[in-house]
Amino acid sequence: MRYLDLDTAPKISKIGLGTWQFGSRQWGYGKTYAEQEARAIVGRALELGVTLFDTAEIYGLGRSERILGEAISGHRDQVFLATKILPVAPLPPVVEQRAVASANRLGVSRLDLYQVHQPNPVVRDTVIMRGMRALQRVGLVGEVGVSNYPLDRWKAAEAALGSRVLSNQVQYSLLATGPGDDLIPYAEETGHVVIAYSPLAQGLLSGRYDPSNRPKDRVRSFNSQFLPVNLEKAAGLISVLREVASAHDATAAQVALAWAIRSPAVVAIPGASSVAQLEGNVAAAEIDLTDDEWQALNDAAMRVQPVTGRAALPGLVRAQLHR
Repeated sequence: MRYLDLDTAPKISKIGLGTWQFGSRQWGYGKTYAEQEARAIVGRALELGVTLFDTAEIYGLGRSERILGEAISGHRDQVFLATKILPVAPLPPVVEQRAVASANRLGVSRLDLYQVHQPNPVVRDTVIMRGMRALQRVGLVGEVGVSNYPLDRWKAAEAALGSRVLSNQVQYSLLATGPGDDLIPYAEETGHVVIAYSPLAQGLLSGRYDPSNRPKDRVRSFNSQFLPVNLEKAAGLISVLREVASAHDATAAQVALAWAIRSPAVVAIPGASSVAQLEGNVAAAEIDLTDDEWQALNDAAMRVQPVTGRAALPGLVRAQLHR
């Protein structure tokens, strides 16, 4: 495992574990996964040196936090624990109460990273960050982060807090390269962190899916990137991923993760449906892509022009009717 060169304790692993699927019925993993497999995944992640574990109060309506908290019990000093507040009416007392509730579900006395899950379109960060400052002052929160913030608002949130807003958790993958334009250069220059969620584009970049084999769970079946037309458009990128993977005795998914974390300021938090998948994700931290491989992947990603927005709606409707 590799780690960020930052003054955190413990160090933040370049590959973490996202736990949206823990306790979330939308993923369709079932009761056995929540009660047994999830704990095994976390245990193996700890053995392999993973320190970054990310959850949120909204995941499974608190069930993800409870499952993760039980799984890390007895290993708290090995974990950089991150959770998120959904900023509904995020007045300072509400922010403080919700942090306490998350800590209780997780069974911990400190949240290493407490993140604002998305920008609130009405409430300014000057309000939200008053609650965050109070939480840091009493020691319940270590670092403050944001999620899905554009660069200007990330900077504004930091100004409002009066100290560093360590991280911005955003969608970043070969099918969502936007953060590479501004967020990642800023993080590299200033000692901040970009946390990449959906670094495998919810599994599309693994090469597992094609127009004749689409995902069945509710989360991905409602995602336009899994429409047959978009799976066809992504075929060229998948081909390049497999070509690069063959040179590293790796998988397409591992190469996609290696691409995502190539910057020294980026960590990735892929989910895992099994211990084997977790092990494969962690191994990606050891892959060093050459400049030519990096460029070939970027060029292939630029050629993917998915159907999105209103143009994708008819296909999504048809897909649901044929589930």
